[in-house]
Amino acid sequence: MELYFLRHAIAEDRTQSHLNGDKDRQLTPKGERKMERAAKGMKAMGLSFDLVLSSPYVRARQTAEIVVRTFHLRYALQFSSHLRPDGNPKELIEELNARHPKKKKILLVGHEPYLSSMISLLSSGDKGISITMKKAGLCKLSVDKLNYGRCATMEWLLTPRQLKCLG
Repeated sequence: MELYFLRHAIAEDRTQSHLNGDKDRQLTPKGERKMERAAKGMKAMGLSFDLVLSSPYVRARQTAEIVVRTFHLRYALQFSSHLRPDGNPKELIEELNARHPKKKKILLVGHEPYLSSMISLLSSGDKGISITMKKAGLCKLSVDKLNYGRCATMEWLLTPRQLKCLG
């Protein structure tokens, strides 16, 4: 299995008022443009996804929608509460194993520091390894059998600038 971790693109500041708080923050126009260029770079790399699983927060959903549109993945987008900033990694792994066992290439779209913690956990067995996921950054893990703890190898970690150069 290939697991890809994509951090949402540049979003509105937390100081802007939203009726439902942090979960309603949207991508900025600059964030949308950068994510579109990063998605084109992802496509130029020859990547493909069986499933795009996103946090339900607006900025992550918008990021995932840009990827889905760029890759023409009309029915691949789904949402998981386990990808919210306060999500539970163990429950996310259980969800992936139970609901998506046949999916081989999964893109997970979410937030920091949750994504870095998850990458650290799956590649080392420890959530504390310092990994920096830039906004619209992408990481690839190869997994033999997905479980809670060390089960993956980090293949690469790319910044949005690197992705843009590939497109």
